[in-house]
Amino acid sequence: MFNKLNKELITLLVFFPLGVFAQPTPNASYVQLGPRPFFLVSQMGESPLKQKLQSCNGPFKKTNFSIGHRGAALMFPEHTRESYEAAARMGAGVIECDVTFTKDKQLVCRHAQNDLHTSTNILLTPLASKCVKPFEAHNPVTNTPASAECRTSDLTLAEFKSLRGKMDGFNPKALTPQEYVAGTPSWRTDLYAGPTSGTLMSHQESIALFKRLGVKMTPELKEATVAMPFEGFSQQQYAQKMLDEYKLAGVNPQDVFAQSFHAADIFYWIKNEPAFAKQAVFLDAAETVNDLPSLKMLKEYKAKGVTIVAPPIFALLSLQDGKLVPSSYAKDVKSAGLDIITWSLERSGVMAHDKGGWYYQSVTSGIHHEGDILEALHVLSKDVGIRGIFSDWPATVTFYANCMGLK
Repeated sequence: MFNKLNKELITLLVFFPLGVFAQPTPNASYVQLGPRPFFLVSQMGESPLKQKLQSCNGPFKKTNFSIGHRGAALMFPEHTRESYEAAARMGAGVIECDVTFTKDKQLVCRHAQNDLHTSTNILLTPLASKCVKPFEAHNPVTNTPASAECRTSDLTLAEFKSLRGKMDGFNPKALTPQEYVAGTPSWRTDLYAGPTSGTLMSHQESIALFKRLGVKMTPELKEATVAMPFEGFSQQQYAQKMLDEYKLAGVNPQDVFAQSFHAADIFYWIKNEPAFAKQAVFLDAAETVNDLPSLKMLKEYKAKGVTIVAPPIFALLSLQDGKLVPSSYAKDVKSAGLDIITWSLERSGVMAHDKGGWYYQSVTSGIHHEGDILEALHVLSKDVGIRGIFSDWPATVTFYANCMGLK
């Protein structure tokens, strides 16, 4: 028996070298979608679009239309190495690192400078003592929710890197830090947020990882929670440092989509970094349809050198006879000669329960089932003409883009 097993092992090693058994690096020729896109198709109403998507069986390739929003944040802790790798494996051609800074002015990937208490395990570590606002338990008498505030600027880069990412969320009824951090929404999962995963990353590390994964990069310069300048570190230096790290890593500006919600950052890049500014993304902070810029303002953006705007999904959709159609704002953006990237798909929980929530507020009455995610995506692509979309589960967008022949 021993000799027979040895012979079988030798045969395997000859025909299948050890590297074959290792998990391959995600790349354009190794895209895995999993069952979710096909589940969404099954949840669509009968239509030519459903029939077309049902006939789509791959193989599937990486696409720049699919942008990993914080990685693959539907199921992996956002802005972690594991989340980024999952997004690449799902075919996201562009992946996002939201950029903020630490106490020692090092750039790191985190959605906000002050979200460590909800997106990492900091409250369960000795570093909790450095939080600007310590944990306070829920007060049932006054009904004051549990709270805390922990900032990247409270920590050095080394301290930041010692933390573990978790699914973003908190329990407002918590009486202990342990209860507070256990606040993951029911439609997400903690399955990939264990004590040995959730690897936090510096901005430079994210660049190196994205180069290895063969994807384009979309860093968002996050607003500082601390007053700027921060210990001599000005907003302009912050904006410049972010792009300098791409130049230091030898990244082609055509592979970078720098983002900001603030016009001053965009115009700084237009003036000082024209190669990167050619595809800088001006994020729109509109909370409602009434907050959206007018056609006149959009034309002014264009005249000042803006090329891409990125409004939330609701800004681009309306209802006509109960069907999803492009909004008047979407038509204005195209009329102004601007490209569109939108956000964020797969971030609305169970569509049939929540009707799409905030992201679909302009078309809530037209949302009925999970398959409406693909219906909305089709209108955004075919009728609005977006050039890409952020998604918390890039597989859905990769599937659609491949089926429709999008690059």
